Amino acid sequence: MNSFGITNAPAPARLSVGIVSAGRVGTALGAAFERVGHVVVACSAVSDVSRHRAATRLPESQILPVDEVAGRCNLLLLAVPDTELSSLVKGLAATGSVAAGTIVVHVSGAHGTAILEPLTEQGAVPLAIHPAMTFTGHDEDIDRISSACFGITAADEIGYAIAQSLVLEIGGEPVRVPESMRTTYHAALAHGSNHLVTLVADAVEALRSALQGEELLGQQLVDDAPGGVAERVLQPLLSAALDNVLRRGPSALTGPVARGDAKAVAAHLRALEAVDPQIAAGYRAMSLRSAQRAGSKPEVMAILEGAEYGE
Repeated sequence: MNSFGITNAPAPARLSVGIVSAGRVGTALGAAFERVGHVVVACSAVSDVSRHRAATRLPESQILPVDEVAGRCNLLLLAVPDTELSSLVKGLAATGSVAAGTIVVHVSGAHGTAILEPLTEQGAVPLAIHPAMTFTGHDEDIDRISSACFGITAADEIGYAIAQSLVLEIGGEPVRVPESMRTTYHAALAHGSNHLVTLVADAVEALRSALQGEELLGQQLVDDAPGGVAERVLQPLLSAALDNVLRRGPSALTGPVARGDAKAVAAHLRALEAVDPQIAAGYRAMSLRSAQRAGSKPEVMAILEGAEYGE
């Protein structure tokens, strides 16, 4: 039992929340907690942008130094970049500003509860609660939380009960991630989301090259601005492909690599080389992985593994 009287129960009905710091993630989660009755009493914010974000999303919250934020709450949310988390935890432990029994949550995908050990030794309840989504800093972030999964890691079953309760309260879906698998969990998310952005950006650039100067009368000109013709062409195709693979698995793979069409693959590489050799290199790398998954024909594998691709 800790200072909240918790034995095997979830988090208390009403918590005083402190946030370090007022970035995109911290303020979105703070707003989500306030929607369900918790109160964000204080947050830290240094830059003008973070101060404005705090004032907009958490207007009743005081902006205070980190140690004062920690001393005023019974749920402390650490929403700093991964590279800053360890030093922040050690600094808080050195100041003794986190009271025993405080629920300390970090939102890093890469770390479990081990990184919170300096505070755990002082009686804090350590939790890793990572929202598996991207944050833009706009209002839709708060709404998306209710459809997101959260990777949770705790030191014991009481901790898992608290983490699960907190996530369910704000509408998310909690998913247990063992301490030993946090890096693999984070790598999988980064591989999917970060590389998807690069993949789509490359596809947009190549498609703009194909369409530019051929616009129909009255049609929007193809330029470098986002949200244009190239993006509209790709959007339904990409949405369908994403939906298909998430619902049907690798069998959703289509196209020349899956068909074993070596001639088409070679033509693609030549065309993309003319647009940008780096885009062609990305196409080759992703096509090779697709070919490995599909068990493609030897001639396709040969082209993708570095053979010349002539006419």
